[in-house]
Amino acid sequence: MAKYKLEYVWLDGYKPVANLRSKTQIKEFAEFPTLEQLPLWGFDGSSTQQAEGRSSDCVLKPVAVYPDATRNNGVLVMCEVMMPDGKTPHVSNSRATILDDPDTWFGFEQEYFLFEDGAPLGFPKDGYPAPQGPYYTGVGYSNVGSIARQIVEEHLELCLAAGINHEGINAEVAKGQWEFQIFGKGSKKCADDVWIARYLLIRLCEQYEIDVEFHCKPILEGRYRKPLDWNGSGMHCNFSTKFMREVGGKEYFEKLMAAFSKYTAEHVAVYGPDNHLRLTGHHETQSIDKFSYGIADRGASIRVPHSFVNNGYKGYLEDRRPNSAGNPYEIASRVLKTISTVPTA
Repeated sequence: MAKYKLEYVWLDGYKPVANLRSKTQIKEFAEFPTLEQLPLWGFDGSSTQQAEGRSSDCVLKPVAVYPDATRNNGVLVMCEVMMPDGKTPHVSNSRATILDDPDTWFGFEQEYFLFEDGAPLGFPKDGYPAPQGPYYTGVGYSNVGSIARQIVEEHLELCLAAGINHEGINAEVAKGQWEFQIFGKGSKKCADDVWIARYLLIRLCEQYEIDVEFHCKPILEGRYRKPLDWNGSGMHCNFSTKFMREVGGKEYFEKLMAAFSKYTAEHVAVYGPDNHLRLTGHHETQSIDKFSYGIADRGASIRVPHSFVNNGYKGYLEDRRPNSAGNPYEIASRVLKTISTVPTA
């Protein structure tokens, strides 16, 4: 038997963006524990906007488990928040009731900024760095710095060690902005991985006294609150159902795009807060109140890859509207809801 450090991770009740919370308990197991071996665990919901002090008990229900390379015998446990009976999902539980389909594949492109002392990492203390241009996939100290590169490389290793299907990293368009990509089969699996990847990044940055900023337009915040020609942060959602991969066709594609257009407001409602600051029709975005699609068009709501058309309208599509602070559970579920309205026969 060995003692394992179980780090229970969950989403709190704050709005419009839930915060990640975590706490540790020690349990003995003969080997790395399975999900079924992990117990329910209570916490004080009155301290996380999930209960009142006079009835504060909430319950953590393990739903996914990952190795934690930062600790000896470390275990990361993604949890849903339940009511005291351990069976009823809490109102803040955005995972329990979403649509899911393991045959629908999702790929999330998580953009974020690294902030130091209230400013994007690499910004001078007074004024601004050189305009956008050299930073995207940039190389060199003046473009990406050294601390940022070290952080994203370490984060990549932590994600891979955790078994997350991490597909890559790159410096993004704005100074201090980066991206990682997560692929998964099914809404819940992919979104679990995104949340744990976010958690690992935030926790890693504690060591460097660096903050991770997921707001979709952070350079409008704080001392940078004025119009500036800087990109915002998105979390583009790539999606592909089994039917899209194996059958597809132009007629089905056009019906699918009509459905996405019909439900524009419903998608925007769950695609992350303050998206009006980002979806302006500029900086590779479509306006928040419009829907469009186009082949290789990064200014469209949905980008259609050349490979999709060349393969007979089969493959995957990219919804570019979700923003960096969006909840991947809700985003993936909304995509599936819209797809479900389109007949495949």
